[in-house]
Amino acid sequence: MTKKYFLTSVLVFLIFFPALVSAQCNPDSGEVCLDSPITATTPEQLIGTVIKGLLGVVGSLALAMFIYGGFTWMLAAGSSEKVQKGKNILAWASIGLVVIFSAYALVRFVFEGLGITGR
Repeated sequence: MTKKYFLTSVLVFLIFFPALVSAQCNPDSGEVCLDSPITATTPEQLIGTVIKGLLGVVGSLALAMFIYGGFTWMLAAGSSEKVQKGKNILAWASIGLVVIFSAYALVRFVFEGLGITGR
């Protein structure tokens, strides 16, 4: 329960006191300065960046599943069950990619229809 209160208090602090969090750094005084990795200036750009990142992760997972399915099929050694397992992995990975990219296309179409481009 205390972890929940701690996280809530940190979130409230970051929301209501951003000036304290984003204080300027003086590298001449020996302080270490770190730039924010988030370059988005609008919520639309942030959402677009998140979607692109998620698509990269999903693409990597799909590639891993294609490789796993291919190896399962190749290393079946004549076992019809293993051959079928490899074929099923490849088929479901393909279906998953179609569903994911269709959802991305639909969301992009809706956002462009609403005038939210995020570029």
